[in-house]
Amino acid sequence: MVDLIIILSLTALGYFVGSWVEKRHYSSIREREQQFLRLPAITTKEIPFPAGRIRSIKLVEGSAVISIDYFKRLLAMLRNIFGGTITSYESLLDRARRESLLRMKEQAPEAAIIVNVRIETSAIGKYSRKRNIGCLEALAYGTAVTLVEQE
Repeated sequence: MVDLIIILSLTALGYFVGSWVEKRHYSSIREREQQFLRLPAITTKEIPFPAGRIRSIKLVEGSAVISIDYFKRLLAMLRNIFGGTITSYESLLDRARRESLLRMKEQAPEAAIIVNVRIETSAIGKYSRKRNIGCLEALAYGTAVTLVEQE
């Protein structure tokens, strides 16, 4: 009976700590997204500025590796049994993508726009026979365009 109480206590602690960490990360992401509202990251065939106004063009990238906590992994395994949407993996993917985009934008604070943005994702970690995801990497990259300052 004592073992069961310890296991349930640790599981509950893991759930609450994991939720707290995820909420803090989302809060950090929202704050940093507000700072970079002026820097659009788009996909387009043409740069929306005339060639004479462009001062420099450079490749920028941002990478983020986000891990899932054990409690959410347990919930995902249960969801795999019964079927349906696995929201714990959806939030993992959302956090990784948004974080990688922010890290990409942080590399080009002087840019007017980042064009041809791409996001690649991959699962990282050991795979068991059940194919559980341990960590997820998201890589965002694009071309930062800096303009000549107008006089």
